[in-house]
Amino acid sequence: MRLVLADINAADLAGVASRLSVTQCLTRVVDVTDPEAVDALAHDAFAQCGDVALVCNNAGVVPGGRHRMVWEFTPEDWRWAFGVNVDGVTNGIRSFVPRLIAQDKPAHVLNTASVAGFVSGSGSAVYGASKHAVVRITEALFAGLREVGAPIGVTMLCPGLVATRIYDAERSRPEHLRARGGRPEEEPELQAIADDLYRSAPSPEAVAELAFEGIRANQFYVFTTERFDAGIRARAQSIVERANPTFESILELSKDDVGVRDAGVGVEAS
Repeated sequence: MRLVLADINAADLAGVASRLSVTQCLTRVVDVTDPEAVDALAHDAFAQCGDVALVCNNAGVVPGGRHRMVWEFTPEDWRWAFGVNVDGVTNGIRSFVPRLIAQDKPAHVLNTASVAGFVSGSGSAVYGASKHAVVRITEALFAGLREVGAPIGVTMLCPGLVATRIYDAERSRPEHLRARGGRPEEEPELQAIADDLYRSAPSPEAVAELAFEGIRANQFYVFTTERFDAGIRARAQSIVERANPTFESILELSKDDVGVRDAGVGVEAS
C-alpha cells in the first residue's frame, strides 16, 4: 500500500506516519486553505503513486466559544473556519478530481461533513454553516461525476461527536486569524461536561471503519449516529410546510448523541 498523508502540524503528521506499517508513506505539511499547496500535494501524490484510488478531504476546525450567538463571532472566526472546512474541501476537489478523471480508473473521494450540516439552531453557527456548505458541495460533486460518467464514487462522512481534538483546534489557528479579543471561552456547562462527552464518544478508529464500510459499499451518506435523525426530520418538515422552525440546542443534541443528557434537561427552542 502506498499512502500520502498531509497535515498542517508537522509533529502530528510524523507521529501518525511512524505508527503505520505500509510499503510507502509520503508525508507533506500542507495548509489546505492554500490552493497552490494542495495542488502541489496532488502533483506529488500522483507522481509518487501513479494511480490514486482514494482521496480523503478531512481537515476541520471549530472556533472556540462555539455556543456564542451568531452575531458574536468575529470576522477572523468566519475566515478561519470557512478557509479550512470549506476551502480545504474545494481545493482538494479542484486539485485531485480532474486528475482522477484523467486516469480513467475506478477511484473514490471521501469528504468529511458533519451532522452539523443537517441540523440547525443558535449554537455553533460558524462550524455548522461551514458544514452545511460541505454537504452542498459534496452533493454537487456526486451529481457531477455521475453526469460525466466518471468511475469515481463519492462518500460523505457525517459524524456526530467523535473523540478527537477538533474542539481544541484553536491551537492551530494562524496568528493573523486569531480573535482580536483573545481566545473565546466556552460555555461553562459545556466545559463542565466535556470529559463526559468525549469519554462516551466513539473513537476516530471506529468512525474510520464506518467510513471505509461506506466506501466499500459505494454509499454516499455515512452517519455515525441516528440520534440526530429526529432533528433532521423536524427541520425538513418545517421547510416543506413553510412553518417557523423550532430547534434543540446543539449542546443538548450532543449530550443525547453520546448518552449523557442530564435527567430533566428540557428542550431549548430558538
